[in-house]
Amino acid sequence: MPPRTTTWSLEPHTRGKHLVLENYLQAWLPIMTRWNGRVLFIDAFAGPGEYECGEWGSPVIALQALINHNAKRRMTSEINYLFIEKEKERSDYLGEVLEELEEQLSPNCNYEVINSTFDETLASVLDSIEEQRTRLAPAFVMIDPFGVSETPMSTIGRILQNPKSEVFISFMYEWINRFKEHHNFARHLDDLFGCNEWRKGIDLPKGDYQKAFFHDLYKRQLKKNGAEYVVSFELYEGHRHVYTIFFGTEDLTGCDKMKQAIWKIAPFGNFKFMGDLSNQIALGPSVVDFEPLERALLEKFFGKGWLRIESVMDFVKSDETHFHSSHLKTMTLKPMELAGKIEVKEGTRKRKGTYPNGTLIRFIK
Repeated sequence: MPPRTTTWSLEPHTRGKHLVLENYLQAWLPIMTRWNGRVLFIDAFAGPGEYECGEWGSPVIALQALINHNAKRRMTSEINYLFIEKEKERSDYLGEVLEELEEQLSPNCNYEVINSTFDETLASVLDSIEEQRTRLAPAFVMIDPFGVSETPMSTIGRILQNPKSEVFISFMYEWINRFKEHHNFARHLDDLFGCNEWRKGIDLPKGDYQKAFFHDLYKRQLKKNGAEYVVSFELYEGHRHVYTIFFGTEDLTGCDKMKQAIWKIAPFGNFKFMGDLSNQIALGPSVVDFEPLERALLEKFFGKGWLRIESVMDFVKSDETHFHSSHLKTMTLKPMELAGKIEVKEGTRKRKGTYPNGTLIRFIK
């Protein structure tokens, strides 16, 4: 259930989500500010900014990602933070927490706390933008609700229609079954998915099959509404699935950077990540099995003839695999070459075991 107090305890799965967010923003900020005069971070369910034992909430984490960034002085673009919180006591509390950070913010950084709902605020912003025939600044939008209401796919789609905008969404599968008898529940799910196909899954037996049905439907709807790439990871405590994080973007580099951010977080305590492409994926352990990536490469490229390394790299960066770009060359292609599973065209590289741009490779087994 949603907390009734102004602040509440920080749960392990939330800490894991925040670590991924922090890691991704470390990559997102310098890339986006390098190529854009103005960028926007929106926390749509911002909360009070800290937990009951003083741990940082997502608004503070987002600002600290800039304050502590080693490339902060090179980020000269305007960086705007918009924190939306519908509960008045929490938005007031958040304002007090953020005031303590103001002296550490760069002159080009601004923030605003809005006491309202995500849908109402974003709809107003997007309506104003459309009336002025302009576009939303490149934005990272964090959508982390309690439950399944107030996050319509129509609004998410409007965000994704703006170039260089990305969404980071908490999808609470458990709430679908928990409140399916509520009188407004069907309307909420129509809004959540942006369609009524969810009805095909609501009476499926609870468990992995039903969860996979709703997961795949939500992923398809994000793609239908403007996300070129969708990366997801599941947050567990023990064997209990808490919720799934979906990240949607139009940018291949953003997709790759998000996967890198996920891989940086090692399992801790009774908490773990699991991806949607393989139940066996292990994120962050000291020894990683790259055989699934080998299989994916062979399945994708066997029989396709000579390929530029850039094409293979784009596949690994995309949402067709859980692995990321740093896993390809030394970790995967080099062992595959030694095992005779790939062939490198003579004259397209200078040194064996390396794969610079322009290298031609062929998957032969």
